[in-house]
Amino acid sequence: MKILVIGGGGREHAICWKLNKEKNVEKVFCAPGNAGIESVAQCVDIKDNEIEKLADFAQENNIDLTIVGPEVPLVMGVTDVFEKRGLRVFGPNKECSRLEGSKLFSKEFMIRHEIPTAKYKEYTDLDKAISEIDEFGYPVVIKADGLAAGKGVVIPTTREEAVDTLNMIMKDKKFGDAGNTVVIEEFLEGIETSILAFVDKNTIVPMVSAKDHKKVFELEKGPNTGGMGTFSPSTIYDDELANKVYDDVLIKSLEGFQKDGLDYRGILFVGLMITDEGEKVLEYNCRFGDPETQSVLMRLETDLSEIMMAITEDKLSDIDIKYTDDAAACVIIASGGYPEGYEKGKVITGLDNLDDDIVVFHSGTKRNGEDIVTNGGRVLGVCSKGKDVESAAENVYKNIDKINFEGMHYRKDIGVKYEQSK
Repeated sequence: MKILVIGGGGREHAICWKLNKEKNVEKVFCAPGNAGIESVAQCVDIKDNEIEKLADFAQENNIDLTIVGPEVPLVMGVTDVFEKRGLRVFGPNKECSRLEGSKLFSKEFMIRHEIPTAKYKEYTDLDKAISEIDEFGYPVVIKADGLAAGKGVVIPTTREEAVDTLNMIMKDKKFGDAGNTVVIEEFLEGIETSILAFVDKNTIVPMVSAKDHKKVFELEKGPNTGGMGTFSPSTIYDDELANKVYDDVLIKSLEGFQKDGLDYRGILFVGLMITDEGEKVLEYNCRFGDPETQSVLMRLETDLSEIMMAITEDKLSDIDIKYTDDAAACVIIASGGYPEGYEKGKVITGLDNLDDDIVVFHSGTKRNGEDIVTNGGRVLGVCSKGKDVESAAENVYKNIDKINFEGMHYRKDIGVKYEQSK
């Protein structure tokens, strides 16, 4: 089987890495890929939003399955374009992808199908949003409605910060048109976790759990990022919680798709807050999370290509999906200044000196002659398995010390007990 993976980040590197080890996969292509992906797939110089070019490539190269990694092409309708041409593609169609592409669409879906979530209100008028902001109390959650590369959620703690945030999103257009509408929500207290699930028309199957750390600094300090590290399994996601989430969120989501006529096939990512009142959904994503994917796929034993092919044929229920009992950890090394301004082109050293059981997934790199250099905010995901989360994480940190580039930054508390130095 020949497979095309769309995207060029750590999630796509993990997908290509897994596919490359599978016996029924003849060749893996990745568009556009990165300096790390080129070791497990043939990189193709087509951007992930050049949908027609991607479809042309799939046709001309007799690609058996195309896997869509990032959210942007999904929201643009890449699946619809491929299916119209008779090409097999893995990922939800444009209508279903609105669950990620519009915060308002997803909130209305949750309310309509009685899926537990935070109270909210949407605004298109800045003055009205400012006049009503106090109704939600503080802290308050303010979300740009559209896609904002994982940075469109801000949690102000005072009225002054909230007004500044609304002006930044709606007036100054920090996130472009994504901020034409904002969703304001009550702030939920609790522990954040997430679950990924495989979905076809009739079946939803949760993957093993993973814990993501969104804040840029240790002890959950600083602004939100696309994710600074993960581990699997989540330490709070026990069988009791898993059963509740399956009944109250996953099954209700699947039934909601069926009732609304949403022909959902692919991955469903559910961000959760575990509160004193129970689990509540923070967000839906319509693809593998990043960097949750890195930890989860390290543990997946069943062939990913087999699962995905079954989903495209609505035969997910036929697949027995298995995972290793080992835990996994992934720590993101980011560019200095991320998630705000940062420089690219910094030479990365030390990647050849790591232990054999370490896997490095490249998130933002490119090749510059003989060098691999930084090419994004999140640069590398350093991953390992272990008998438990803490041993996996300790192995990661032992090896991170061997990697270096100017300005590199990473959290030191992913999966390990950590005390902030005074």
